[in-house]
Amino acid sequence: MGRISTKENKTLYQLARERMGLSREKASELTGIEPSKIERIENEKILQISPYDVCDMASAYKEPMLCNHYCSNECPIGMKYVPEVKMESLKEITIEMLASLNSLEKQEDRMLEIARNGRVEESELEDFVFIQKELEQLSAAVDSLRMWSERMMATGSIDEKRYKALMEEK
Repeated sequence: MGRISTKENKTLYQLARERMGLSREKASELTGIEPSKIERIENEKILQISPYDVCDMASAYKEPMLCNHYCSNECPIGMKYVPEVKMESLKEITIEMLASLNSLEKQEDRMLEIARNGRVEESELEDFVFIQKELEQLSAAVDSLRMWSERMMATGSIDEKRYKALMEEK
């Protein structure tokens, strides 16, 4: 293995590669990306990273969060529409999800009142925005759970074939 970098402020791409204990040369073998290009990516000398390179690194480094990071922070479209997902523990994700669901359950009747006429009246706007924020928190928790599951499959903690088969069942 090559020398360990002592650089401060490492990019997520470099941190992910190093967590796997990979040199740039070994990472190159796994990703098909030239070592010099990996270095340029890690040192932020490439203005726009290819999404294909990010997918290859995410797969090789067993770090699906790299894809979300790219979409939410580097892709011009994703920066507008894709929220960054935080990698949390299953326990934290579950607590956040249940808290959001409980809050939303209390708001069901209010949302029906607001939606009944097909528009949001000025007097309903505050409640509508509150409910929308709660839904966005729930969506973030679901995304976090999906990322957690993908990481567990990538590391072999969850049987990927069985997981996918169960997800496809109706």
